[in-house]
Amino acid sequence: MLPAPRLTRNKIDMLRVPLIRKVTGKQSLRIEYSSDPQFDRKGEFQKDKSMTGKHGIDGAMVSAFKMVAPGTDFREALLRIRAGRTGALIVVGDSEEVLSIANGGFMLDADFSAPRLAELCKMDGAVIISNDLSTIRFANVHLVPDPSIPTRESGTRHRSAERVARQTGALVIAVSERLDRITLYKGTRKHILEEPRVIVVRAQQALQALEKYKNRLDQVSSTLSALELEDLVSLLDVVQLLQRSEMVERIAGEIDLYVSQLGVDARLIDLQMDELMGGVLEQKQNVIRDYMPRDVSVEKVEQALAALDEDELLQPVSVAQALGYPVAQFGLDKPLAPRGYRMLKRIPRLPNSVADNLVKKFKSLQNLVHASLEMLDEVDGVGPARAQAIHEGLHRISEALIIDRYM
Repeated sequence: MLPAPRLTRNKIDMLRVPLIRKVTGKQSLRIEYSSDPQFDRKGEFQKDKSMTGKHGIDGAMVSAFKMVAPGTDFREALLRIRAGRTGALIVVGDSEEVLSIANGGFMLDADFSAPRLAELCKMDGAVIISNDLSTIRFANVHLVPDPSIPTRESGTRHRSAERVARQTGALVIAVSERLDRITLYKGTRKHILEEPRVIVVRAQQALQALEKYKNRLDQVSSTLSALELEDLVSLLDVVQLLQRSEMVERIAGEIDLYVSQLGVDARLIDLQMDELMGGVLEQKQNVIRDYMPRDVSVEKVEQALAALDEDELLQPVSVAQALGYPVAQFGLDKPLAPRGYRMLKRIPRLPNSVADNLVKKFKSLQNLVHASLEMLDEVDGVGPARAQAIHEGLHRISEALIIDRYM
């Protein structure tokens, strides 16, 4: 038996029907929109940097995937609903924006469980769950989203789901009894859940591609290092490394999405990806710090690179402009001198603050390589022992790179 509804005046008000107001002499449905700045007047999702997850992917969708990943109680409930062919409309989030478009139904405030959610979804209305998935708040609710919000869906349940997601920003899940599939809506995003075995195959294919691109990135990185020590770097050499780094990062982002969808089935894939991606993002940032113009920030360059589509990323001119070098003014053959951040990162146990002091003092990698022990010792935070380690480390790296390049 479900607990009897515990209604109070405040809770009844939260289930109010959207107001009907007279506009130009006619009855018109007017709905208050979310005041969340991530959504515009029509409920369109505004991408925000704070919602970006690892490797640049949409953090909001990753969170949604993790909620319904294999091994979770929520996934078990969805599979029960699909197996029973009853269909369902589930809203994750009981914010004021969600409750303002909810009409009727009854309040439960019952603890969440897969069997309980599956049974409640046998009723015609929607079920509203708390954000943390701990409580089933309301059941058999009629949702009344703004009918002017655009939707590409045809079924009543899915049209309501998409509009609610666009209007409130909540995660809305529609289970189709006819098509036997589960669809997630989040903002303007839509995703149909697939079987884990299908996702595993795709993830393994993406891992193979990531390994090939990572090997090529390592080759380009080694070539750039040798050119840096010979003082022969051009803008094109830097662009080629940034191209490869961005490609590797985007493949990793795709695998991240697969990992978030697989839940407990993704342990080995996640371990493989972490091993392949070790140091890649840090190297990219250090390359940007080495070569960006002084009036440009690392964050600005990263955002410009992320904004490039696949075709633009393959164009050296576009990548050079993202780095802050208009090619029409400089040309891809423009010689560049690294500041030394990336090379100093290869010195064991060298704090970032000391690396910053070294770059500030010597200005370029060539000056660092040719600096004497006394000159290194004068830098704040270095000292005799660390000066010796830096001096020997840079020369050892230089010899190894030149031998690898020419032997």
